[in-house]
Amino acid sequence: MNDYKPLADEIRPDSLDDVVGQRHILGEKGMLRRIVNSGQIPNMIFYGPSGTGKTTVARIIARKTNRTLRKLNATTAGIADIKNIIEELDTMLTPGGVLLYLDEIQYFNKKQQQSLLEFIEDGRITLIASTTENPYFCVFNAILSRSTVFEFKPISPKDAEYAVKRAVNILNSRREAPLAIEDGVTERIALSSGGDVRKCLNAVELLFSTADESNVITLADAEAISQRSSMRYDRDGDEHFDSLSALMKSLRGSDADAALHYLARLMEAGDLIGICRRLLCSASEDVGLAYPQAMPIVKACVDSAMQLGLPEGRLALAEAVILLANAPKSNSVVCAVDAAAADVRKGHVGSFPRELQNVHADGAGFEREQGYKYPHNYKNHWVKQQYLPDDLKNVRYYEYGDNKTEQAFKKYWEEIKG
Repeated sequence: MNDYKPLADEIRPDSLDDVVGQRHILGEKGMLRRIVNSGQIPNMIFYGPSGTGKTTVARIIARKTNRTLRKLNATTAGIADIKNIIEELDTMLTPGGVLLYLDEIQYFNKKQQQSLLEFIEDGRITLIASTTENPYFCVFNAILSRSTVFEFKPISPKDAEYAVKRAVNILNSRREAPLAIEDGVTERIALSSGGDVRKCLNAVELLFSTADESNVITLADAEAISQRSSMRYDRDGDEHFDSLSALMKSLRGSDADAALHYLARLMEAGDLIGICRRLLCSASEDVGLAYPQAMPIVKACVDSAMQLGLPEGRLALAEAVILLANAPKSNSVVCAVDAAAADVRKGHVGSFPRELQNVHADGAGFEREQGYKYPHNYKNHWVKQQYLPDDLKNVRYYEYGDNKTEQAFKKYWEEIKG
């Protein structure tokens, strides 16, 4: 029989003081710590990336209550497993009720989640669910409204380094000849973990199991097992949308360094299409008429990157990012078109001015000619006439931005239109 147990499971902390990170909820005055210390455990949802302590904290809570702990993983459990737990209620097996730890709740469908409602409502089941996805999208409202959500954040490299050193000390204490650790090893493991303590501990365990007769864990060994960054990224999850949002907002905020950082993260994940869409969007939404040349330049960069692919296309993408971050900004275009669209949606349309109707539709029965004035026949190619419907003839959607380009437009037309 194989008694092997992963190091990450074997050395789980037994108290909240030993949990790595999450000081915002587990610190001395953290709300989750205060709830645990009170002994009055509500239904809770732990939301955050893997390897950030959700399961560990749930186990610590279970030990602090007089309730029977039951664990289910929604990736493999079903209605039958829930029924088995329900059948235990009000029996000698569960005298104080059940604390149900439901891992990966996002994999339960609506019916499976709703099967718990009656029992968490009357208190016979206390639910602690965990999910790596946004609970406001994947947990049904009936469960969500009866639960308190706590967000678990990625572990910082500093906190991850503490976990690595703890694991090293534990494994060395079991050896007759402790392994020496070269400078930089713990830092390398911590930095390459992507905020996941489990990955750190797995790396330490692997390094110890593969150590040679020199009894030294080298920096080269640590680099060999973390050649590629362990950055978190899920094309269908929060990391995908957060990375794209951060890129867009950094461009809008004219921070080239931040924009390049998020570009690098997206390129590392290979999300070329997502990058290109955001760059094109930024060119018109955030730069707009302040620097109209941005659009054709960015389009050329995007086309080049799409043809080259990654990694070769990274330079064209970086060029577009730096240009957009440093270009003057104007949202006059998006404000103007949104205002016009709002009127249309409200039904503020009106009839076409007679002068603008299709001349080929004219026929007998009209009392006057169309009356359209052709602007090119007039000085400066402009003549005053009504273009908007009568109901909207005095509406203004577009306001000139305060940048050099749009102010030049404004001055030009003010001189002509008087």
